[in-house]
Amino acid sequence: MKSTRNYDNAPTKKRLKTKPVLVVMSILLIGNLLWFIAWLIPNNTNKTDDSEEVASVEGKVITKEQWMASMESIYGKEVLLDMVNAEVMEAAAKKYKIKVTDSEVDLELALIRSTQEGTSLQSYDEKVVRKDIRSRLILEKVLAKDIVIEDETIKEFYENNKNLYNTSTSYRTSIIYVNTEAEANEVVDELENGSSFEGLARERSADASSASLGGDIGYVSEGNESVDEALVSAIQNLDKDKWSKPIALSDGRFAVSMVKSVFKGQSFSYADVKDHIRRELALDQLPQSVTQEAFWKEFDADWVYSK
Repeated sequence: MKSTRNYDNAPTKKRLKTKPVLVVMSILLIGNLLWFIAWLIPNNTNKTDDSEEVASVEGKVITKEQWMASMESIYGKEVLLDMVNAEVMEAAAKKYKIKVTDSEVDLELALIRSTQEGTSLQSYDEKVVRKDIRSRLILEKVLAKDIVIEDETIKEFYENNKNLYNTSTSYRTSIIYVNTEAEANEVVDELENGSSFEGLARERSADASSASLGGDIGYVSEGNESVDEALVSAIQNLDKDKWSKPIALSDGRFAVSMVKSVFKGQSFSYADVKDHIRRELALDQLPQSVTQEAFWKEFDADWVYSK
């Protein structure tokens, strides 16, 4: 069996494996929706009226009850699936005496940040990301626990792929894209006069995707081919919470960037990544994919959608 990841079969050099981004991001999206829905649901000490008006159009009222019912119909099954899977993995960790340390989560997160996959983390809260990584590490450890990988094999892989574990400095970045240099200068002037970068990105950015997220494009690092080279160069010279001058892009547009946080590059030793590599190589030996749902029967998990 194999966890839900894609693997290369090259015998020596392999690309960095930091879990399939689309799967990771969909789970994180569900996690964010879960927290949002939980916030909407009143608790016992602060009850609200479900008939409360949350919007209106030409006098036609949309109530909180209608809003929540619509959200449940669209996202309810996915959110509940995420909740059940998280509990199943915690039960598996307890049964099989599996531990996931903060340093293991730190390693996985560092590997994600410093690759092309880092830009896919835009808008996600780090607590949600870390929770997802923990759940996936439990699954992988359960699947790999009985597979023996010799230390010599692990050491050989490390020696042949050291570059995978020398991560570049990554920058959590926000961007405002505009069509002309004059517009870029206007954006800089507004920022200097106290305007919010996030607000300006939503209002003025020519890139709809990042604009909807207040300009957030996730983590950017040197060599990131999905981001304009001029942007990467400018970002590397910015201090935290400072914005750039107008940046001329290769497609003829201009941009103003801001760095929200910086994560210094790291060189991980063999001892740092030995267990990570052991797990990767073990999972490569499993013949098929396995998800958390495969463990539901073992831990007597059930939900309303099975009826």
